[in-house]
Parts: sequence; structure tokens; C-alpha cells
Amino acid sequence: MKVRFDSLSYNQITCISLLYGMKAANHQVITQTYDWLKAGQRCWLSTVVATYGSSPRPEGSMMVCNSDGHIVGSLSGGCVEEDLVDKLKQGLLAKSHAQFFRYGESDEEAEQLGLPCGGHLDIVIEPLQDDATTLSDFDLLTSRLQARKLVERTLAVDSSQRSIRTTDTHEPFSYDYSERVLKQIHGPSHQLFIIGASMVTQYVAELAVMLEYLVTVCDPREEMLDELKVAGIDKICDFPDDVIRERAYDSQTAIIALTHDPRIDDMGLLEAFETDAYYIGAMGSSRTSASRRERLLALDVDEASLARLHAPIGVPIGSKTPPEIAISILAEIIAERAKHQQIESSQLAALAAAS
Repeated sequence: MKVRFDSLSYNQITCISLLYGMKAANHQVITQTYDWLKAGQRCWLSTVVATYGSSPRPEGSMMVCNSDGHIVGSLSGGCVEEDLVDKLKQGLLAKSHAQFFRYGESDEEAEQLGLPCGGHLDIVIEPLQDDATTLSDFDLLTSRLQARKLVERTLAVDSSQRSIRTTDTHEPFSYDYSERVLKQIHGPSHQLFIIGASMVTQYVAELAVMLEYLVTVCDPREEMLDELKVAGIDKICDFPDDVIRERAYDSQTAIIALTHDPRIDDMGLLEAFETDAYYIGAMGSSRTSASRRERLLALDVDEASLARLHAPIGVPIGSKTPPEIAISILAEIIAERAKHQQIESSQLAALAAAS
């Protein structure tokens, strides 16, 4: 099945980008929740279950607040967070049991909170204590996410019953208003695996972090890695093949080669072709890319694998400087990510229709 990127509307592309950004942000929320629970701190986990009117955060977005009022995550981009924290600290919401709450019941309240006219925001709030069951649940959640595996979280609001279980199936976020049950599948964030530390790598990594990718830069040249100063990324001093095999193998991963050194790039690309990565790219001119293709063919790489390689890398925008090249690279990765998500959605819909 092939899906043309230019067949996707601006809204579809925007929604896909929001969903993947939400996924990475939710992982941070879950990790912080577990850290606070292990430290013996009480906290509240809030989840957006529905939005009406324009909203900067999609359904399934999460925020956690501890008893000191510190928060991680976002429900509305800043519209309701302060008010919610005040209510939680005063014991006005979810004091001891899970609770459904709607912001924007009236136009006056919506205007006060900065919600769109006629819009409202439905959330579910779960109070959490450091009891053995909750700690065990969040240990399973975080360990599955660290292993880049799927995990399902279900919460029955009326009984405050929580269920955490492993799963191998993607499903969309859902909230059943009649049963008052929240169901959410958490899975691996999109990650960007970069072969080689360079000036272009610096800008690609910075932009990717802003876009909420998990970024890993792998380079056997320690001096090059040391010069790379980007907060929030993993740097690994090693040859890329083994590292890709261990941590960059799934369909939520993009792999790009940026060294201009075939001894390093080719080694990583050979392993990348063995993965389910949705994007594989390599930097270089058309002439360099043609030479790379000949080398890879000589190493018994088949045509089907080579067809997956984006080289020259990036959207052709006439980029010359490292920041411009970085923008073109990320633009192409985002486009491929959108196509990948569209294909996955179509496949899930086909499976649902057949069942």
C-alpha cells in the first residue's frame, strides 16, 4: 500500500505531528510520576479525554502534579493548568478517588481560562499514593516504555480501579462516557538515530529535541562526540552497527548517516536495512550518493533495501548551510513519519473491518 504525502491535508499532518509529540511528552509524565511515587510523594495524574473547539493538546495528553504543586506535562498549553493545580492542592478535586471534570461549562469560565468560545475540555484525574500496587503498576509502565514495548493503561473512574497490562496491539485512545472508563495504549516514542557527530548533526539534534524525538548520536570518534553540545540527547562512542541492532530496530525509528565517512556510514546503513525503521537516509551529493549505492550493491545489498535509502537526504529546498540542511532533513523525516502513520491507520482500519 502506498500513500502519497501530498494527498494528506494540512490538518492531517498537524494532527499526526501533535500525536507523536504527545507520545513523547506522556513518557516524560509517566517517568516523573514513578520517580515521585518512589520518593514517597503524593501526586495526581490527569488525562485529557475529550476536547471541544480548538485545542493545543490532543485527547490522551497527560499531566502530573505533586503535592508541592510541581507539574510535568500539559493539558491545554497553559489555559487550565494553574487552576487545576490550585484545586488539587485545596482538595477540591480527586481528593481520594478518581474524578471526571469538565473545564468550560459556561462561556464565562471558558473565556476566563482562555478556552475557545463554546469550547470545553474534559479531563480525568487519578490521585496516586506510593502503595505497593501503584508502584508495581508504574514499574511495569516505565519498564515497558524503556524497552520500547506497548503497554495498556485502563482506569475505571467510578471505582478508581486501575489496570496495567502488556499488549502487542496498537489501539486509539478511548473514553467511554457511559461506563466512565479510560483506555490508553502507551508505546515507544519516535526516535532519531544519528550516525556521526558533525556540524549538521548539531542542528539536526537540536531541532529533533524540539520536536520531542528521542535522539541518539553514535560515533566511534570520541573527539567528535565531545564537541557535540546538545542537551537531552544520548551520545554513544562506538561503531553504529551493534548499537543499531540493540536500540534502533523498530518501526518508530528514523536512522540517518551524517559522517561523510563510508567506513562509518556504510557499516551503519548495512545494519539499518535489517531493521523496521520507517526512514533511512544518508547525507551527500548526488555523485556521493551514486558511489555509495555502488559500494552497497557490491556488499550484496539488494535493490529493495536500497529503495528504502533517502540519498541525497532531505527535501530539496536549496539548502546550503548546516541549519538549512538540518531543516530539510527533518522536513523529509516528518513527511515520511506522516505517511507511515497513515499506512498504520489504514491497516488498523482494515483489520477492524475484517474482524
